[in-house]
Amino acid sequence: MKIAFWVGAGWLFYVYAGYPLALWLLRWFRAVYPVTSDELPTVTVLISARNEEKDIEWKVRQTLQWNYPAEKLQVLVASDASEDRTDELLQSIHDSRFQFVRMPERVGKNSALNRLARMATRELLFFTDANSDIDADCLRRMVRHFGDGRVGCVTGVEENSNGEDADPLSTGGNTYLDYESSINRLESQLGSVLVCDGSIFCMRRSLYSDVRPELANDLELPLRVGHTGAWVLFEPSARSREHATLCAREEFSRRKRICGQGILAMWSLRRHLSGLRAWQFLSRKLLRWFSLVPMVMIFVASVASRGDRWFAGALALQLVFVALATVGWLTIWQGKKPGRVFALPFYFLLVNIAAVNGIVEAILGRRFAVWDIAHLSRGRQGAA
Repeated sequence: MKIAFWVGAGWLFYVYAGYPLALWLLRWFRAVYPVTSDELPTVTVLISARNEEKDIEWKVRQTLQWNYPAEKLQVLVASDASEDRTDELLQSIHDSRFQFVRMPERVGKNSALNRLARMATRELLFFTDANSDIDADCLRRMVRHFGDGRVGCVTGVEENSNGEDADPLSTGGNTYLDYESSINRLESQLGSVLVCDGSIFCMRRSLYSDVRPELANDLELPLRVGHTGAWVLFEPSARSREHATLCAREEFSRRKRICGQGILAMWSLRRHLSGLRAWQFLSRKLLRWFSLVPMVMIFVASVASRGDRWFAGALALQLVFVALATVGWLTIWQGKKPGRVFALPFYFLLVNIAAVNGIVEAILGRRFAVWDIAHLSRGRQGAA
């Protein structure tokens, strides 16, 4: 049992600390040095929208007002059989650079994006979400990397914009996003960011191929781009602001879907994973998705070996952690806001339980071609 404890502890240490440390060391041997350019390429912005009446109008108008040459910007929106006022609001926007198409039947985000990509006429494709608030100069900062022909894709990062409404989910979510950004920085120094942020990433249109309906486009596309040998970079100043959902159930469902799509992508695109990127996927995704396994190993081993003072102390720490998470959950259930000391343990357990749940459902046959948006994260950016 003691062996199980140390295997589990080593697993968690590697996933959350060892992998970043390995990236930091590896950059001394194979760092890339991309060349930037002030020349502005032409760009097509792609947005797939499903029942986005709370955000779609301000989102499109904001995009059309970006600080970018008008003749070099195209904005395309697909309404995925929306049942609210999304289509009506899109029809009210009159700009020669803008076009929207309605999908008569619901096909899901990726099928809608495939339709838009075939309509695109510009050099680069910029992917974003209907509720993502992006500042006017962000696109300029991202496209400067494409002055280097070796660069195939550039991603930014999402940040929560809850402000005074910050709740346990946004608190935990911000900590998670900060950690992901630090990993992206290290991977970018190798020219090999593993995954993109679906709300803000850009790629060469020549490298685009239709994405599969059941996979996550922000995972599939960078995997395909990386497989070609092109660099995938991270631009830390490129940020999209979204209001985090205030509902634990919605966040659980979102995390479950992301991990379910991820495991399907790993299997479907396994031939695209080799060498450095295979190691990255194993370390950053697969082992982390199964973090619940070493957590259980550590707990069971601690219980079995509690006669040893050291393992009794380890068990006590785990029980305190679970107690803090439980208090966080009960506080949220009562409609109150727990402090950070309760919020972070709660969020950590929530995402890890959701990950295993999503993977199991995917293995049992569930597919995620279509899903409902997190309604409580909508309708808050326009006022800002």
